[in-house]
Amino acid sequence: MRSVAMESNAWPFAEARKVLKRLGGQAPDQGYVLFETGYGPSGLPHIGTFGEVARTTMVRRAFEVLSDIPTKLVAFSDDMDGLRRVPDNIPNRDMVAKYLELPLTAIPDPFGEYDSFGAHNNARLRAFLDTFGFDYEFVSATECYKSGRFDDVKMKVLERYDAVMAVILPTLGEERRATYSPFLPICPWTGRVLQVPVIERDLEKGTFVYRDADNQTYEVKVRGADCKLQWKVDWAMRWVGLGVDYEMSGKDLIDSVTLSAKICRILGGRPPEGMTYELFLDENGEKISKSRGNGLAVEEWLAYAPPESLTLYMYNSPRKAKRLHFDVIPRCVDDYLGHLEKFAAEGDPAKRLQNPVFHIHGGPPPGPESHLTYSILLNLASVCNTEDKAVLWGFITRYDAQATPESAPFLDRLVGTAIAYYRDFVKPGKTYRAPSAMEKTALEDLAETLAALPAGADGEAIQFEVYEVGKRHEFEDLRAWFRALYEILLGQSQGPRMGSFFALYGLPETLTLIKRALAGEDLAENADTAA
Repeated sequence: MRSVAMESNAWPFAEARKVLKRLGGQAPDQGYVLFETGYGPSGLPHIGTFGEVARTTMVRRAFEVLSDIPTKLVAFSDDMDGLRRVPDNIPNRDMVAKYLELPLTAIPDPFGEYDSFGAHNNARLRAFLDTFGFDYEFVSATECYKSGRFDDVKMKVLERYDAVMAVILPTLGEERRATYSPFLPICPWTGRVLQVPVIERDLEKGTFVYRDADNQTYEVKVRGADCKLQWKVDWAMRWVGLGVDYEMSGKDLIDSVTLSAKICRILGGRPPEGMTYELFLDENGEKISKSRGNGLAVEEWLAYAPPESLTLYMYNSPRKAKRLHFDVIPRCVDDYLGHLEKFAAEGDPAKRLQNPVFHIHGGPPPGPESHLTYSILLNLASVCNTEDKAVLWGFITRYDAQATPESAPFLDRLVGTAIAYYRDFVKPGKTYRAPSAMEKTALEDLAETLAALPAGADGEAIQFEVYEVGKRHEFEDLRAWFRALYEILLGQSQGPRMGSFFALYGLPETLTLIKRALAGEDLAENADTAA
């Protein structure tokens, strides 16, 4: 597999080969390759945070196919950062507003559950990473600063202060240049993270002096937690202090990556390899934000689809901006199921390594449990007008006698999430229409054709006949024929592969549905429990 992976053009393997080349075949001094993801806990974790960990894990697993060098993934939380604005999606916002500019781990938890706001958001991060079974080590900036883990690198910032300033100052406006310092002291009285200029440095003592707004001067130790570093310098310091070999980041951080890489070299380190990914957009085409809470939350996606589908969304085209809204879920689930089927049938190792499910599962995936798609289950719930899993399972078991909730647990989860999606997104917008005269004739033809099929006709045989009926009538094209079936029988403009759906629903039930539509009955009142 290793030789095949070395030639694979799947993007995780391409990224992993960059890390392999960086190492020159030798393990780092610390004995393992360190992959890092960063989290700013100023707001609740959002789906973009998950995406970065998922994608980094894919690169890590690809590297492990290419090399026997041990690896580690660190999820780093910059929880010592000062809170600059109150997030829109938290309770007790007025209370939190009193603590602006304090480190996140020094602000009371507005949810009343943890010792601090930072601790709350860190716990939320770990909880949903654990939900997906990620193998990672959580690292807190506050703990690193307090323990002295970063002291040696912070001292290098003090020693090479002028070189660091020479990198940063040209990127700032005139007013900001006058007050900028790579060091942010923590006010001993208010606990706030201060942005004040450094007026003196003492390398021997390991201190710097700043002047506050009242023109008072104070000496601060660089070692320990009496100060932290500005963002871009802090990022570079982290790369050096932790020995980071790989970290990806969003398009909005391209300039920050460039500057931090320069500072990393000044501090005697080597910037990590990485990839720039595009941003996620909400339904309005705006960037999703953890402070605004727009876009989808991980929990919301999981209410309507299995986690593997979300991981597929993260795998697909990471360098392209993508809408992240509820309407992308059904297609993403069916794409995952399709890749799963293809992997099981594929014998070529190179194509298997190219298949997204290899990277979603970090190796060969489980076999597919059934050939039923999410869209078919959605439409089965729709035509039955039911939110009862037992009703859908009645049809499924009749379609495949070997399938039960116990023998097919993934399918059972799929049934539950499809019903939830139908209830919240499909059912409210269902609008049935009456067939035109020409469509009535076609539906009558379809009913006669399906009635002539043998009872055990499979989806392919039924689909062929549906196509043939459409060709015999005056539709503009076959898409218009299928759109008519969706709108008349299902009450929506899009739908599943009708042959497969009719096979699952049952030919007798399908004939009854068509006859009811021809009779002008209200299909929205259908509550079919014939299974």
